[in-house]
Amino acid sequence: MEPTPNQKVTIYTIAKEAGVSPATVSRVLTNSANVRPEKRERIEELIHKYNFMPSALARGLTDTRRMIIGIITADVRNSFYADVYTACENAASKAGYTMLLLNSFGDRDTEKRQIKKLLEQRVDAIIQLGGAADDVETDTGYAKQVKIAVKSLPFVVTGKVDGADCNIVRVDAERALELLVEHLVYNGNKRIALVGGRIDVVSTKAKYEHFLKIADKYHLDTNPVYLENWGGYRVDKGLRSMDALFDKCHKQGIPYPDAVIAVNDLTAVGVIKSIERHGLRIPEDIAVVGYDNIDIDEIIEPNITTIDYNYAVFGEMLVSTAIAGIEGTSVEKQRNIEPNIVIRESSDIKRV
Repeated sequence: MEPTPNQKVTIYTIAKEAGVSPATVSRVLTNSANVRPEKRERIEELIHKYNFMPSALARGLTDTRRMIIGIITADVRNSFYADVYTACENAASKAGYTMLLLNSFGDRDTEKRQIKKLLEQRVDAIIQLGGAADDVETDTGYAKQVKIAVKSLPFVVTGKVDGADCNIVRVDAERALELLVEHLVYNGNKRIALVGGRIDVVSTKAKYEHFLKIADKYHLDTNPVYLENWGGYRVDKGLRSMDALFDKCHKQGIPYPDAVIAVNDLTAVGVIKSIERHGLRIPEDIAVVGYDNIDIDEIIEPNITTIDYNYAVFGEMLVSTAIAGIEGTSVEKQRNIEPNIVIRESSDIKRV
């Protein structure tokens, strides 16, 4: 007999419908070889039918922990995600866990399928870097899939999922912005432009909103020409956004900015290319700063001033949060990464 809509599916429900003992279901859940193929097939069909995953307590009692943490990244080709993933993998390895990496390329439907796939693979926890968890307004279909997942395992994100009981490990975006603004203002910059990103992304919106909050304190020019320069998070997007900023300044007779805060370091590279194409010098004419402290910052000329997150700490905090959930240990629902500024050639000049 099938359970009613409000009836909780348990290992005993699966066993009764399959006509086997709870111990047999447990052996299937633990990948034991001591189950006849026809029984295994029937049990697995029911597991998938009801999207059944044992609770954390049940996992402990039946010893079904696989020591695997699934991790979904928005785009592992991006140096930021690659560095965070590597740090997670190192932290997981030290704790005796293996990471299972899935790359969504920022596609929401792909992310939903990947969450479902990780549940089917019976990972012990899921960590998501970027993607739908970075959206200001959470995709309802994605939120629904996450809600299903958190009934069975810990789910850790670097953004947020509205309505889902996730753990959050995030960079303190407000403090990171303050560090950059303080540095630029100390060096005499007053016309500071924000370039790159999308306003529908949580971290980008936080930077924009916090900039407006602190602009009066530092007597900054908040002309929309300096602030509304969205585009994306890649080199080509930074180039186009900065070109557009130059064009708006020219058409409206507005002075070029003294400095640019790029949404990340890849965008900063595009900003630098645009400035140089316009025959201007960095930092003498326009200072440039970014976020992420990726390897390219010390390769490109001039070297880029940026925000560093201490990736080793970032990865350890993501993994330790996931493991705390697996083990039923209490941990804060939101944990923040303290940023630091790394000052390099692209902004290290004092204006008179």
